[in-house]
Parts: sequence; C-alpha cells; structure tokens
Amino acid sequence: MNPMTEESPAVTGRKPAESGSIPETAEDSPVTEKGTGPVSWRERELQAEKELEEETEPDLAAWDLERPASAAARKAGRRRRKVSGWIVSWLMILPAIAFLLIFTIYPMANIFRLSLYRGNALNPTKQFVSLDNFREIFLIKTDFLVALKNTAYYTVMVISFLIALSLLFALWLRADRKINQVSQVLLFTPYLIATISCAFIWSWLYNKNDYGLFNTVLGWFHLGPVNWLNDSGMAMNCIIVMNVWKNIGYYALIILASLKSIPAEIDEAALLDQAGPLRKFFRITLPLLSPQLFFILITITTGSFKVFDSVRIMTNGGPGDATRVISMYIYDYAFQRNNTLGVASAAGVVLVGILVVVTIFYFRCLEKRVHYR
Repeated sequence: MNPMTEESPAVTGRKPAESGSIPETAEDSPVTEKGTGPVSWRERELQAEKELEEETEPDLAAWDLERPASAAARKAGRRRRKVSGWIVSWLMILPAIAFLLIFTIYPMANIFRLSLYRGNALNPTKQFVSLDNFREIFLIKTDFLVALKNTAYYTVMVISFLIALSLLFALWLRADRKINQVSQVLLFTPYLIATISCAFIWSWLYNKNDYGLFNTVLGWFHLGPVNWLNDSGMAMNCIIVMNVWKNIGYYALIILASLKSIPAEIDEAALLDQAGPLRKFFRITLPLLSPQLFFILITITTGSFKVFDSVRIMTNGGPGDATRVISMYIYDYAFQRNNTLGVASAAGVVLVGILVVVTIFYFRCLEKRVHYR
C-alpha cells in the first residue's frame, strides 16, 4: 500500500471531521505561519477578538481634538436658542408694556409734573410754583378736605353694603331652584347698563315732582314728597343706593361661583360633626370665600374712590358740597376754572397716593387672613 494514501476510518478508529467543526486536539489544529507549533481553538478565538478590537477602537487622539470644537458649537447653539427665546418673549409682551407705559406710567409722571406748575389746559406750565399747589389744597382751600371726607364716606358705605348684600344674594342663589336661573339674569342685568343711563333712571325715580316714582308711592299713603337729591343729608345716600343696585349682581355672581366650587365633602363633614348653620358659615364657608372677598374689596375700593359719572349726572356735586367727591373736585379745577390745572393735578397726585397706601394696607394686613385653596 502506498504510505501517502489516506487511512480509512476503520483503521484509525477516528471519525471524519465535519465541515466547520472545531478540532478536538492540538494535532488537528493548523500550524502557525511562522511554524511555532500547533495553536488551540481557544487561542485562535482570543486572537480573533483582539484583532476585532484593534479594528474597531476609535482614534482617541482625533476625538480629543474634535471634542472642544463640538462643545463650543453646542454652547453657541444653546446661546442662540436662549437669545431667540428671549427676543420672542419680549415681542409677545411688548404691546402690553407699550399700553402700560403710554396710558398709565406716563400720565402718572406727567400729572406729578403738572402739579408743580400753575396754568390752564392751553398752557399747563405757565408758572413754576413748586409745592404751593399741595399747600393750597390742604391748608388754604377747605373744599378739598370736604371732597375727601365725602369720598371716604361713600367708599365705606358702598364697600359695606355691596359686600354684605352680594354675599346674601349669592347664598340665596346657591340652591338649585328653577327660579334662581331667572333671578341670576335679573340680578346681573343692571350691571350691563351704562352708569350714565342708570343715573338718569334713578334721577327720575328720585324726582321731587309728582311724576317721581318714589314720591308718587308716598302720595298713595298720603305722605308728603321728599327732596331726595336736593337734601344735603340724603343726596349722598341716594347715590350710594343707585351704585349698590347697579353692581350687586356682578359681585354676587362672583361669590356664587366660588360657593359652587366648594367641595361637597366639606359640607358633608360639617353635617356629620353636627355643626350649626352659623358655625358652618363662619368657620367653613367664609374662610373658603376669603380670596374672592379680598378681590372684591380691592376692586370696590379703587372704583369707589374714582366715582364720577353718577355724581355728575344726579347731583353735580350738590346741594352745596354735600356730594362733591375728589373726582368732581379734579374735574372742576381742571376744566371749569382758570389757571387751576396745577391744583387739580395736585389733587390727582393725592388721590393716587391714597389708593397706593390703601392697597398696601390691604395686602400687608388683610391678606394674612385669606385662605387660598
């Protein structure tokens, strides 16, 4: 037999190697290229993994060179996005800022400047008098103090009656009754009517002649007519009644909405604790309504100090100075008299100062008692 021929499996006693199988012994392993001897299959796998790692390993030197540039680019991108967002934000609020500057900040600054001069509407800065206008309204003229007293009386009475009656009507409208839907509409309707129109209507109701409604009703009971708007002791109260009637629906609906937002679980817990109606109102309902009542207090105060149109139509500040408020005082000295625009401006500065002080007092002293949910 030729020694170079292959031995059969039966003679050698070994199975033929399958295609792709791993050699079982070192003798079956191929020889290395340099002839250093056979290599096991485990060593071959380690060597392949090492070569693969060398091929996929990144170039750290190049990456270190690119990293500062990419970080700077990201930083510049963030800066550009921040600046663009800042510009867009300012553009969005620019109309509101312009409106505030033109119609609020500038008039306040200008009225303070005009209070230092004596002049009229055509020449408001005719003569610089420094603080003489303030000295005149407080120390020389007594009509400003009368107007200030009337304004304070009007404000206190309107705040008291308007908040109390609005709260009572809101509690009455809280129940789910069909008549309450109609009552809400009827109660809110006067608020939609212009104040001047309401003033003309109530002037007819208060008229002292026979066609005045109130005096007509008094005549049915054989009672004499009453000079409602011509009596210095009743004129201001008549104006207060008209303004309370006009605004009560608006504030009652605000309180009603807050009442309906109170969770039902709180009322149920109060019933389980056998809390009475008064205790439930003062311990639960009123504290939960405090944010809305605080808002109403501020809005009524600022509106009452600036009351003008109803007084102008119904009494024009009379009889005498019984219904003359600060706004009427400013109007009189600014447009009805000569060279007194500075006095009117000084009175306007005082009015702004009073409103600022009252508002700060509200927020410093009363806001602590407000219970925000």
